[in-house]
Amino acid sequence: MSNQLVKQYDTNARINILKEKCEVMSILCQKGTNYWNIVKYSFQIPLILISSVMCILNSLDNEETNMKTPNIIINSVNVLLLGLQNSLKISEKVELFKNLSNNFLQLAHELDEIKYQEEEIDSNRMLNYIDKYDSYLFQCQFEDIPSKIKLQVIDTCQGYALPLQL
Repeated sequence: MSNQLVKQYDTNARINILKEKCEVMSILCQKGTNYWNIVKYSFQIPLILISSVMCILNSLDNEETNMKTPNIIINSVNVLLLGLQNSLKISEKVELFKNLSNNFLQLAHELDEIKYQEEEIDSNRMLNYIDKYDSYLFQCQFEDIPSKIKLQVIDTCQGYALPLQL
């Protein structure tokens, strides 16, 4: 084999590996988005219900009934749920994983386009794709993705090139 052909084969193999890693990371981040969406709604639904109950209780308040104690309890539960939701930064995690999933998928499509155009890719361009992948990877908070989801992705993507974090 000529040196140019070997180099092109090596580049194509690297493109395929990077594309597979992007696809795996897109799936992982999508599952992370779904997980944190469920957590987000698990906090939002009780907050909505508690606010509704408070509205009803406050409308029943008159001089004969003392609604001060139930109001204090309901307000404290409401504040506790809001505090937990804010300290876990649930909304930020949903957005982060959603954006990362889209970014990894877009990068995978760019790499796939190169394959179908059958154009020769130089090492600088390849390094740019690798840098782009690495920058997305550094943004991913793997510790915020439950192990169960990571194991599901590993099982689903057997035969694919997996990122080192998996």
